[in-house]
Amino acid sequence: MNTPSEKHHSPWNKGKLVGQKHPLRLKDVWAIRVRLQLNNRQRDLALFELAIDSKLRACDLVALHVRDVSHGDMISSRAIVMQRKTQRPVQFEITEKTRGALRQWIKNESLGMDDFLFPSRKSRQLHLSTRQYARIVKNWVTSIGLDSSSYGTHSLRRTKVTIIYRQTKNLRAVQLLLGHTKLESTVRYLGIEVDDALIMAEQTDV
Repeated sequence: MNTPSEKHHSPWNKGKLVGQKHPLRLKDVWAIRVRLQLNNRQRDLALFELAIDSKLRACDLVALHVRDVSHGDMISSRAIVMQRKTQRPVQFEITEKTRGALRQWIKNESLGMDDFLFPSRKSRQLHLSTRQYARIVKNWVTSIGLDSSSYGTHSLRRTKVTIIYRQTKNLRAVQLLLGHTKLESTVRYLGIEVDDALIMAEQTDV
């Protein structure tokens, strides 16, 4: 016989879609990019481009300082940050279009080296929250007609590595780019079969 608490307890995921969020396709990336450019959404464009390039988790992305991506007035072509989850460093590239978006955003907001790269609208002493970032991502995907329940902040983290993996099948490279400590984590993250992954890993000379 169920107790009263058991009768009224509902699973946390009742009525929700769970599982991995889809990465963006190349045409989705361009659709969002063009929409942000046309609407002159400088912060969102810089955030979007850096999210794609950096492949960082939301908690690491929103906590970046200006100094993490620049040297003086120059935006770096590569950066390295310490991941909160693993306490291990991870490197990432900053492409020319991302450097341009960041340069414009930093200049327009007069951000200093010690400022958060994406400060909260409430106070520059605070950074954009992960919840706010999630809402922004939701707006991005819905603006181009995608189902927001299938996409989230991890979609941005997965986008570039998914494209790289499909083109190269280099699992080790993807592991390094994501900052994973174990190859199995990368396998699960990409959603590929373990046997296929091991075969490809065996064929990859690192």
